[in-house]
Amino acid sequence: MRIGIAAILALALAGSLPLHGQQWQVTKTLHIGGEGGWDYVTVDAPTHRLFVTRSTHTQVIDADSGKVLGDIPGQKRSHGVALVPSLNRGFITDGGGDGAIIVFDMKTYAVLGKLATMPDSDGIIYDAGQNLVLAVAGDKGMLMVFKPDIDPNSGKVETVDLGGSPEFLAADGAGKAYVNLEDKDLIAEVDLKTRKVIARWPVAPGGHPVGMALDKKAHRLFIGCRNPQKLVVMSTVDGKVLGSVDIGAGVDAAQFDGHQAFASCRDGKLIVAGENGGAYQVEQTVTTPDGARTMGLDASAHKLYLPTAEFEPAAAGTRPKMKPDTFMIVEVSAK
Repeated sequence: MRIGIAAILALALAGSLPLHGQQWQVTKTLHIGGEGGWDYVTVDAPTHRLFVTRSTHTQVIDADSGKVLGDIPGQKRSHGVALVPSLNRGFITDGGGDGAIIVFDMKTYAVLGKLATMPDSDGIIYDAGQNLVLAVAGDKGMLMVFKPDIDPNSGKVETVDLGGSPEFLAADGAGKAYVNLEDKDLIAEVDLKTRKVIARWPVAPGGHPVGMALDKKAHRLFIGCRNPQKLVVMSTVDGKVLGSVDIGAGVDAAQFDGHQAFASCRDGKLIVAGENGGAYQVEQTVTTPDGARTMGLDASAHKLYLPTAEFEPAAAGTRPKMKPDTFMIVEVSAK
């Protein structure tokens, strides 16, 4: 049976068929277990490995089988992982105590050293275009910058005062970084060559920005906001807000894959958004387990990985408590 273009668009607008031809669904659940909560998950696509921070340690997990390949110890409150395969190095932010970044070997998972940073060291990425590791410290309002070949024990980290409390960040590879300032409802644009903030842009109609992803080709940021609950689309050319869609509660991460953006929310909603005629809309809402608030993307395989766990019933006004040894990773794939 042939379906005309108008009919296809009508179905897409009704939510039956995504405009960009990709529907997403939960395809696998990897039951991992082990102690600790979790924060960010970083995907090493070529080797099918997931690096997941687990509070006091960081697990390395085979994305296909769920087997734990390695476990990197020695953290007080781990948050994120950045990978630099060309140097066989990884970097873990540890926000506990005085703050640190753990440097490890990507093959053996041995700890190579610990860089002194500052409390609440949190989001971290590798900017391959500038060959820089970028991390943020929320309590101190700082962007931290260093080369990945830094001495892992005595190396010094440069800092940029952001003028607000950062959460996560993105880099365009051409010398600019973009940082969520959660307490100010702003995005800070940083010139990495001068190490200075050159602009601050409001995220309204969203607020409390936490998740961030970047479409480098179209020069657009996708910003997950908690209050109001929005996925905001912003131009990196001038900071203009190009659109927004409603999302679920407790967003913590955003991703971008080709033509679609994603917001993972604590309430079990993975929002898939796309553009149609210059306007952004929700193309699909994928139901995930509660607590699946962060995610990593394998863009080559069109797969998302969302860590979560099972929870005890929560008393009114409190967060639910994680059941012991129930940590899992949910795989969501395009079809």
